[in-house]
Amino acid sequence: MKIGVAIVLVAVAIPTPEIRYFASMRAVDLPAGAAGQACVALDREIFAGSARNLADVRLYRGTIETPYVIRNAETHRRPSQLIAALNPGRRAGRTVFDAAMPEGVYSDVELSVTGQDFLATVAVSGAQTETGKPTRIGSYTIFDFSRERLGRSTVLHLPRSDFRFLHFEIAGPVGPESVGGLRAEAEAPGEPKYVTVAQAGSLAQKGRGSTVEFTVPARTPVDRIVFTPPEAPVNFGRDVEIEVRSEPEGSGDAVRATLLSANASGNVLRIHRVQDGRHIDEERLAVDAPAEVFDAPSKWSITVENGDDAPVSFTGVRLEMLERDLCFEAAAGAAYTLYYGDEALSAPRYDYARWFAPQANAVVATLGAGRPNPAYDPRPDPRPFTERHPALLWVTLLVVVVFLGVVALRSARRMERPGPMP
Repeated sequence: MKIGVAIVLVAVAIPTPEIRYFASMRAVDLPAGAAGQACVALDREIFAGSARNLADVRLYRGTIETPYVIRNAETHRRPSQLIAALNPGRRAGRTVFDAAMPEGVYSDVELSVTGQDFLATVAVSGAQTETGKPTRIGSYTIFDFSRERLGRSTVLHLPRSDFRFLHFEIAGPVGPESVGGLRAEAEAPGEPKYVTVAQAGSLAQKGRGSTVEFTVPARTPVDRIVFTPPEAPVNFGRDVEIEVRSEPEGSGDAVRATLLSANASGNVLRIHRVQDGRHIDEERLAVDAPAEVFDAPSKWSITVENGDDAPVSFTGVRLEMLERDLCFEAAAGAAYTLYYGDEALSAPRYDYARWFAPQANAVVATLGAGRPNPAYDPRPDPRPFTERHPALLWVTLLVVVVFLGVVALRSARRMERPGPMP
């Protein structure tokens, strides 16, 4: 009996979604007559106006809640893993080794190579079995130009391949002891899409660095920073430092001493040159952003370290986040609305998310402009009266103390009065 009562009390305490408690809404526009699996891209306005991790987002068909799943572009790619170098050695003056590749299709392969200031050519061939006849894939250039401050690249841009075994031959100053393995990332079904969070047209010179600053709305993720290079210089390599600071709204001096912050670094480069008879064409113009998401607006400071070189006049810098899609089963002729802005809610758990399988021909829906919910009514505060009005409690206690003091004082005075003379 007691357990049943406890379950009922817990169920009552958990807030349930109601349309009147959502502060904002946006129409989900579907093509005429569309039905079946439909997906709509979520923009930064949704993140800024909803709870952390979109926990309060709900989809309604009229007044009926509709199950959905939020699909992150990053989840389509399997994380890269370190693959050991097998049978390392030398043959005909070249460093050779093999690698057992994971199942699936891959393209870019990054060699784990130690050492600095080197230029080498890597010939790659593949086979489906360890002893099978190899198929030549291609020849690629790896380099480290630390001395020239042009960075390094050990990524081999292979065509889409599914060979279970790869064979590598390195011609250049890279010995077997310098190869620690490689990493390969399973190729996504398509290139991940990104949404611009903020952008700027130029950087300001500050000492030996070039800096640009952004303000990012609360709870808005940033996944990468993209630089747009000028026509000249053709060849450059620059280290990038990223600093993010966020101050909770209404924080006082005690909180300011421990501001929320995050830092990261990376490197951008562009190299198009011929050296020692080898053509080098490498561009890396994006760096990963810190993974933290802040509940208050954050200030981003991005600095390109120029050292003693002339600044690279980047023509643009963008903060981008991976596109998140909200997918659901659409009924023909039905109208759907996305509601958000009720931070009392926790993330929903639908059976739909368990058996969801993305379809290549899913209907593409669009979001209408955000607007206030005309039926909005602030959710009642579930806290006890004393917690909602702590000042009233203290006033009541003060009144009681004063009252008791007055009573005690009067009693003391009565006791001090002399009695009648006998």
